[in-house]
Amino acid sequence: MLMMDIAEAARRSGMAASTLRYYEDQGLIQSTGRKGLRRIFDNDILPRLALIALGRRAGFSVAEIGNMLGSDGPLHVDRDQLTTKADSIDQTIRHLAALRDGLRHAAVCTAPSHMECPRFKRLLQAALKPRLSRQTRVYRSASLQLVRPRAANRKPDVSAKT
Repeated sequence: MLMMDIAEAARRSGMAASTLRYYEDQGLIQSTGRKGLRRIFDNDILPRLALIALGRRAGFSVAEIGNMLGSDGPLHVDRDQLTTKADSIDQTIRHLAALRDGLRHAAVCTAPSHMECPRFKRLLQAALKPRLSRQTRVYRSASLQLVRPRAANRKPDVSAKT
């Protein structure tokens, strides 16, 4: 079984040693021991780090990745969670593509002023629309009332004078 210290694991994974320590603290990876003050990892840690990096790039939280990886057991990936994340990425791509197209148009627009360009005005209006995450939106029948479900978990404002 080949081993490497944290500096080698950081170099080979492209991650900072502090990131590896954080992932170990969060239970995503485990060192096999120490050599002096340095953590020692098995070479098998590299594929696990690659999965963590992929999950982070896809926008998964460390907790979500931890649930998928489990603790040294087989990989457990919730396929519905992957589909939901892929849909979210698609939506982000659409928003960014529309923004890119609007900016490119603004760069070459022949209107005397950008404020006279209907397309630029639409871009400005879109920039002012609130962007709530799917987690904070709850649609209620015909009223479409916005609800923040985490409000019950918030601490009361103790700074307010009574």
